[in-house]
Parts: sequence; C-alpha cells; structure tokens
Amino acid sequence: MADESGKHFNKSRVNLWVAVILLVPIAGFIFYTWITLTWNFSRGERTGYVQKLSKSGWVCKTWEGEMAMVTMPGAIPEKFFFSIRDDNVAARINKLAGKRVSVVYEQHKGVPTTCFGDTLYYVVDVKAID
Repeated sequence: MADESGKHFNKSRVNLWVAVILLVPIAGFIFYTWITLTWNFSRGERTGYVQKLSKSGWVCKTWEGEMAMVTMPGAIPEKFFFSIRDDNVAARINKLAGKRVSVVYEQHKGVPTTCFGDTLYYVVDVKAID
C-alpha cells in the first residue's frame, strides 16, 4: 500500500506500535497494583472493640471497619479505621461483635485506587481477648 509520497508502510507494524503504546501502561498499572497489595510497608496488632463493620462501595465492595482503642478506663478512645479484603476474616470479626479483640493488620502504602479498600490498613487476622 502506498501513500501520497509513494512510500510504503507496513500496517501490521503500525498496529504493533499502537498495541505496545496501549498495553505497556496497562501492564505497568497492573504490576504496580499487585506490588502494593502484595508487599506491606508495616505489620502490627491493635486491640480494642470493633464499633462498625460494613461492606460498602458502588462498584468494588470492600469491608470497612472502625475499632475503638481504649488505653485506660475513662480515657477518650482512639479510633482505628481499617479495611478487610478477605470475607472469612470479616465473618470472624462479625462473630466477635461486642467483645474485645486484637486485629493483625498490614499497612499497604501507594495502593492506586480505593477499589481495594478505603484505608491503608488491611486486617488479615483477628483474635478474641478474654
């Protein structure tokens, strides 16, 4: 096939470049998202009473929770906001409603969207405390 100047171009080569230009950023975004969700910045435990746990979101439904951490009786509780990606962990927390619990969390910084959770803290385990 020839254009006005008489030069030939390879249509399949143009299609390859278009595919590369579109697929490389998409693959990069997927890889970056996987990295931020797989490797954690920090890991720890917090103890308190879960006050709220709900599955919310328009498109991506995630478990979002709130825990009140009391250091001593009469003190103003500090709130710990968290997300849960595993339905089994959320079910275990719901079974422990009203009891003092210790949650194991991982902090994931740089997650590109709120589709995986609204917070940086993802609860991965829960234990009942007396």
